[in-house]
Amino acid sequence: MTHADEPLPPAAPPLVNPAELPGWVLLSDAKLLVLDKPGWLVVHPSKNGPWSSLAGAVREGLGIDTIRFIYRLDRETSGVVILAKDEATGSRLQKAMGKRQIGKAYVTILEGELTSPVTVEQWLGPDLSAGVTVKQKVVPPGTDEGQSATTVFHPLVVRGGCTLVGVELLTGRKHQIRAHAEWLGHRVIGDKLYGADPRLYLEFAVHGWTPRHSELLRFTRQALHCAAINLRPAHMDYLLRAPWPADLARFATREMALPAVEAQVLIDGFVERIFGGTRPPDAL
Repeated sequence: MTHADEPLPPAAPPLVNPAELPGWVLLSDAKLLVLDKPGWLVVHPSKNGPWSSLAGAVREGLGIDTIRFIYRLDRETSGVVILAKDEATGSRLQKAMGKRQIGKAYVTILEGELTSPVTVEQWLGPDLSAGVTVKQKVVPPGTDEGQSATTVFHPLVVRGGCTLVGVELLTGRKHQIRAHAEWLGHRVIGDKLYGADPRLYLEFAVHGWTPRHSELLRFTRQALHCAAINLRPAHMDYLLRAPWPADLARFATREMALPAVEAQVLIDGFVERIFGGTRPPDAL
């Protein structure tokens, strides 16, 4: 059940506050713009005007007209988003994505106690039985419309019936972390689509947050954060990080007795283990 003190999502999707946008910038140089996306904002332009999406806000608020997203995050996933400021850099990075030369480290809070690392190598394909066209599920290898997918779950701390988990994403399939977590039996906290009832996803899209959401979900968004992106395998000397977000920090402090400072230390250690340490970004 959602905690009474946690702010509920507004009835209509909020607009970006122009004054807050500069604070989301993690890096800006001649070729890259890297942002820390909040967990309530869509990436690509929407029908509600420029300030309703990250792309529109960047154009309006930062005055950058030529941008190319290297990948996207779901609306409810927070964390590192990379934009290229020119076509050559964008093409280079998107080719690197296709060759799996960009490292991705996510952090999530899962239901239950995951006590040891798990590598999930399960194909994913459309879940036609769910009544929601975007939902994915584990399918047998070779299934039509299916794709191979590999996710490594690294438990960082287990407390309060939840697990803080570092996630190493070795492929980039649709909803990969959330679908693999569901298959494991450790769903992402707050997930409306892969949680207790997938109908919550459509109900939220049509009616906004309802008492049923408060009853069935422990958090108001999916507890998933893109903590770091490593461009070094793509021959660009960047390791880009987004800090543990305030809303997930509140949940972990309240439900797991996990202070934000401790969580950040655990997350930093996870990133350093899988990416091999940190250095300041140099020029491309």
